[in-house]
Amino acid sequence: MSSQPSYNSQAVLDLITRPHPSRGQPMTTPQTVRLLHNGPNQVLNIPQEFELPSEEVMIRKDGNKLIIEPVQSLSLLALLSTLSPIEDEFPNIDAELLPLDDVDI
Repeated sequence: MSSQPSYNSQAVLDLITRPHPSRGQPMTTPQTVRLLHNGPNQVLNIPQEFELPSEEVMIRKDGNKLIIEPVQSLSLLALLSTLSPIEDEFPNIDAELLPLDDVDI
């Protein structure tokens, strides 16, 4: 009994050559890379043609597949636009304080 999975070569070829859903470019040919160990962690060297345009990635497991996706960094303005407006009324925290003295500079 073989431990290697069997593949339909035409289905694999169709998968590799179909346009990438988000970029409209053909997917690259799969490559075998070695998994190394660094203490309790596994390390994967990503070939240059698979380089991601990000310094951070989101990693998740889907069955026996490991999926690595670039994290898109948002500008502060883009991040703030995702927040809901604040409906609460803010208290007047300086209502009981003495007035400030004028300062001459």
